[in-house]
Amino acid sequence: MLQKENTGLIVVDIQGKLARLVHDSSGLITNCEKLIKGAKVLGLPIIVLEQNPDKLGTTVAELSPLLSDYPLISKFTFNACSEPSFIDAVRAENVDTWLVCGIETHVCVYQTAMGLLALGYKVELVNDCVASRTAVNKQLGIDKLKSSGVNITGVEMCLYELVKDCRTSEFKQILDLVR
Repeated sequence: MLQKENTGLIVVDIQGKLARLVHDSSGLITNCEKLIKGAKVLGLPIIVLEQNPDKLGTTVAELSPLLSDYPLISKFTFNACSEPSFIDAVRAENVDTWLVCGIETHVCVYQTAMGLLALGYKVELVNDCVASRTAVNKQLGIDKLKSSGVNITGVEMCLYELVKDCRTSEFKQILDLVR
């Protein structure tokens, strides 16, 4: 079970034109907005990644304002764990579990999640907060991650798992997000 005290969120490359080209782009962005807002309500650490932002653009306008207070790491490798500043940011947060969302599921999300596993972290892929240009590639990435030991969750499932109790101060805010 997820614990808010030892869980963080990594937002992978939801940027530029590519974010508009992935399968069900609007659903992805809407679900990621819920996830990010929920992570903020719960006080989770958040790390934001951008792949080659000079060429691909920056984080989409819908999400960028929500993420302005969190570390933003530019990268050129598909696996963010190949970027020393990302490793430093991950280690600085002192959590052992990372929720992962973003694009593309079968490339940067997949490779970054595998890198986190190799570093000894637990990884939960937020299924309705990842996308690829095709549904087939999204499913391929999910299947391969699942067979490698990554847990699969959904935005509503992980937020309720982190809240745990309808009597907590965060519950009403989370409820309002997922309705």
